[in-house]
Amino acid sequence: MSPEPVPVSVPVPVPVPVSYAVRVADGPGDRAACFAVRKEVFVVEQGVPEDLEYDAYDAGAVHVLAVRDDGTPLGAGRLLYGEAAAGKTGGAPGVGSLGRLAVVAEARGLGVGVALVRAVEDAARERGLTAVDLGAQTHALGFYERLGYAAYGAEFLDAGIPHRAMRRSLEGAAVRVGHPENRPVLIV
Repeated sequence: MSPEPVPVSVPVPVPVPVSYAVRVADGPGDRAACFAVRKEVFVVEQGVPEDLEYDAYDAGAVHVLAVRDDGTPLGAGRLLYGEAAAGKTGGAPGVGSLGRLAVVAEARGLGVGVALVRAVEDAARERGLTAVDLGAQTHALGFYERLGYAAYGAEFLDAGIPHRAMRRSLEGAAVRVGHPENRPVLIV
């Protein structure tokens, strides 16, 4: 006769709510904060070579930044659009590219990633884009699927990490009237 199982209580870490804001990066200080988050997540945690993490696209990208109320950076992401996005979206007109989405370990599970994705989508809408593509690390496919993204194409390696291309339509999205970078868009 085998012994009766003994119930064991294992503490499960629960994220502590944190007050934070997400904004479009404005100025060199915000850009530096975005790059610091990316370095911590991609270079230090995931082992991506630093020379692959930063590229020529950074200069013209729209960067978004999540910061705690005390100014501590929690996450970052970027939007490529126009010619800069063409190589990542197959040249599809009106499609932007969400990339370099990173959330520091201490802020995961707090909704920071969702807020950053939505901020990038808002920036895409403001520029008249109708869809957003991204290359998701395969372990994050479920996260993006819950946000309305659908995978397409075969798995590929980026910096030695398996990825899948994904896209979400922004059709019907309104854009801010008067924004200088808005292009005319037909909303059906």
